[in-house]
Amino acid sequence: MAEDMQIGGRIGRLRRQRRLAQADLASAIGISGSYLNLIEHNRRKITVPLLLKIAGYFGVEAGELADSDEGRLAGDLMEMFGDDVFADADVTNVEVRDLAHSNPAAARAMLRLYDRYRAGGHAAPATVEEGGAHFHLATDRISDFLQEHANHFPTIEAAAERIRADIDNISDAFEHGLRTYLFNVFGIEVRLASLPHGIARTYDRARNRLLVSDILPAESATFLIAHQLGQLAAGSEIERLAEELPEGDAPMLGRNVLAAYFAAALVMPYGPFHRACRDYRYDIERLGRRFGASFEQVCHRMTTLQRPGALGIPLHLARTDIAGNISKRFSLSGIHIPRHSGACPRWNVYSAFLSPERINVQLSQMPDGERYFCIARAFSKGDHRHNAPRRHFSIGLGCSILHAKEMIYSDGIDLGNPNGFVPIGVGCRICPRMECGQRAHPPADHRFKLDDAVRPESLYAKML
Repeated sequence: MAEDMQIGGRIGRLRRQRRLAQADLASAIGISGSYLNLIEHNRRKITVPLLLKIAGYFGVEAGELADSDEGRLAGDLMEMFGDDVFADADVTNVEVRDLAHSNPAAARAMLRLYDRYRAGGHAAPATVEEGGAHFHLATDRISDFLQEHANHFPTIEAAAERIRADIDNISDAFEHGLRTYLFNVFGIEVRLASLPHGIARTYDRARNRLLVSDILPAESATFLIAHQLGQLAAGSEIERLAEELPEGDAPMLGRNVLAAYFAAALVMPYGPFHRACRDYRYDIERLGRRFGASFEQVCHRMTTLQRPGALGIPLHLARTDIAGNISKRFSLSGIHIPRHSGACPRWNVYSAFLSPERINVQLSQMPDGERYFCIARAFSKGDHRHNAPRRHFSIGLGCSILHAKEMIYSDGIDLGNPNGFVPIGVGCRICPRMECGQRAHPPADHRFKLDDAVRPESLYAKML
């Protein structure tokens, strides 16, 4: 038996990506539909021969089926039970992990219920103070959607590759070929124009013109043109994927996200980009120069390299603003990024704001002992005009320490030095590190024990 492999989530994702019914896959590999259902929900172990048969059916290596959903699910549950609403529940971390392991479907249902509870405005007052902005259910559902698909969509990749080949036949200059393709196929003329403040792109249907703001950086303008093309040329693929999302705002937001995925796949085609990542050792700035893309666009594209037989490093990515609000999150590395609140202040995605436009490198260790290699860079966005307001963000990108040597940013760093790792956590309410002097809140399952004669550096470090 493959005793320690919880691969049900990955098998289910592959099956859905191929648009296969459970009964069809079960018949193809010689088991019952009910047994496959149990496997996909991690309620049955899988034998090695069956594992090899499933891997062969999908054309992937058996090792590529290893799934990290259980750890992420347990982390989300711990964050949920750290809320004050569960203060008297007395649920232990061991019980949370048991729930994620033994009944992941019920665990995910609990998370969705809690999401709706928060979206309905019933969150504790402390949560409002921490997050600032009102929680929106659709944005988190999109994050889950990307995670469930490992941020890789083969049908959109195929559409982008087909169209990129046509564009390259038109011109060696990608931007010129892109504009010509839009005009030849859809009759759309692309023009740079002075648009109202806050508008980056608009489609004038009456004149069949795509107007792009003339004060955008060149890579942003090209990406927006590719995004429009994605809505037109890959609309059917995008629509089929968006059908998986629940009603409400999620499908509309999902279609926009998938069009952006198409744009990235068009600007940075999978094969050449994957080879360049390997050859340049994930040098983001060099890759940006090679493909005419921004730092953020390259980072996002790196996280999509999950094609069977041509895998990239399993990465995590988080984007935060200067107030600590996490607006984008995705993790294949195993690191847990908070679902609803800010991350650990010791994480370099925050300290990067102290040295903007510079790559900050960090070796980090989570409370469970897992170690990660992380880079972060702060940057600004805004119009290219005098006195334009700027928006400040930080991108955090990283991997397990096991893959660190594959990234150029690890050169000259002693990856084996245990003293070089910064102890970080997920969030103060669920972090067990009692010695941390940067706590913003006490752990959910601890109470104060203060001595009036002694004033500690951090009140929350002295707990029962």
